[in-house]
Amino acid sequence: MASPQTRKPKPDEVLKHTKPTDSFLCPLSANTAGIQFLQFKIRNTEDGSTIFETSAEESAKELLNLDSIDENALRTIKYQFDKSFLRTKSIGTTDSLVFQVGDKPVQNFRMIERHYFKEKLLKSFDFNFKFCIPNSVNSWECIYEMPTLSEKEAKEIEDHPYETKSDSFYFVNDGDLIMHNKASYAYVDKK
Repeated sequence: MASPQTRKPKPDEVLKHTKPTDSFLCPLSANTAGIQFLQFKIRNTEDGSTIFETSAEESAKELLNLDSIDENALRTIKYQFDKSFLRTKSIGTTDSLVFQVGDKPVQNFRMIERHYFKEKLLKSFDFNFKFCIPNSVNSWECIYEMPTLSEKEAKEIEDHPYETKSDSFYFVNDGDLIMHNKASYAYVDKK
């Protein structure tokens, strides 16, 4: 985990990463904008079906069941998606990525996501929410064009659960890193 004294990277630096980070690049206390994610839903843009959905309320219930709170666990998600996800052309978060900001205006809230399989970059996403008024609740539409995988590549990913990983970096203003989350993915038969 990064210490508060560690220099935080700028967007152009994280865009050069060729593999997942070994640790978090900023502490939880770096979130000076007071941003909180309230709801998150992933849908298949082709048929509109929901692939994944969670809310801050559900996450809070899960935390109540823990004896102690691990700061790294708060920022790490393990996803299990159906194998068909690897063959989806695009996914979206239309009106379902909902977040709240603190008591200061937020300029250029930028999210950069880097997705890897076995330290090989699969896809990089870069989204910018230009402005948020103080104490506002906002929804963010993100459309993800999925990487085109051969059947051999998709099968290899399926055969290696949680070796597909991502880093999500959140910046404000002129590229100040305020949040860094990690995820790992398994693709299984869910039908």
